[in-house]
Amino acid sequence: MRKPELAAAIAEKAELSKDKANEVLNAMLDEITGAVSKGDSVSLIGFGTFSVRERSARKGKNPQTGEPMDIPASKTVGFKVGKKLKDAVDN
Repeated sequence: MRKPELAAAIAEKAELSKDKANEVLNAMLDEITGAVSKGDSVSLIGFGTFSVRERSARKGKNPQTGEPMDIPASKTVGFKVGKKLKDAVDN
């Protein structure tokens, strides 16, 4: 499912217009993005938690040449699945 399909499904379930559902979806995604970019975690009970994870610097290998290289430390977004979502996927 892509974003337009998700917005259409939200519109149908919430009895909203597709444009309004798309606005709501965009607002939600903007807020999650803003919070995580500030270093906060976002917990949606039953769904999961978005958080910032730190990757330490490490040694790697250039796949084209095979030469060793240094990979710098970085931050990434992690997602921990909530129980309700996990149970839904298991069934």
